[in-house]
Amino acid sequence: MTTLARLISWVGHPLVFVLASVAVVVGTQLSPRTGLPILLALLLSTLVPTAILLLSGVRSGRWSDADVSVRKERQRFFPWAVPFSLAGVIAMWWLQAPSYIIRGGMVTLGLFLVSWLANFRLKLSLHALFAFYCAIILFRIGPIWGAIALMLAVLVAWSRLFLRRHTRIELIAGIVLGLMGGFVAGWWN
Repeated sequence: MTTLARLISWVGHPLVFVLASVAVVVGTQLSPRTGLPILLALLLSTLVPTAILLLSGVRSGRWSDADVSVRKERQRFFPWAVPFSLAGVIAMWWLQAPSYIIRGGMVTLGLFLVSWLANFRLKLSLHALFAFYCAIILFRIGPIWGAIALMLAVLVAWSRLFLRRHTRIELIAGIVLGLMGGFVAGWWN
């Protein structure tokens, strides 16, 4: 059971879940000519730098794992994650991406900022936050995409509790913030 929980947690890592979700949005809503530059820009401005940051942080000992599971260690993560997220918004604006993609980037930036502030008191689950955030957005793309993502989000939440990476309140805080962000990014017109 622990191996399954670890696998689900890995699939539910914010970088993996967000990349897959963005690929679904771009692949279903945009032509390849429009969508490919947007996807590549997000990869190069936000996701790849964050992945490098996480891996180098583990390798150097700045944090204990790629989830940055220790609350105090996250104070060294957010000052990098927020500018990377901002770079994604700027890249989307520069590429003249559709407004809903720019709005999603801005909401993501806002979620990072709120999570950073919350981290002074509570290590909310970024796995749950981004899994539920993406699931709500994917419901806007289609009910099947949303249902698949929601089932995965529930499994991710279970895995984070099972692996004892978060308390119930940390998990609930992440889920609520993710749901709110998903509604703003995906459904607010």
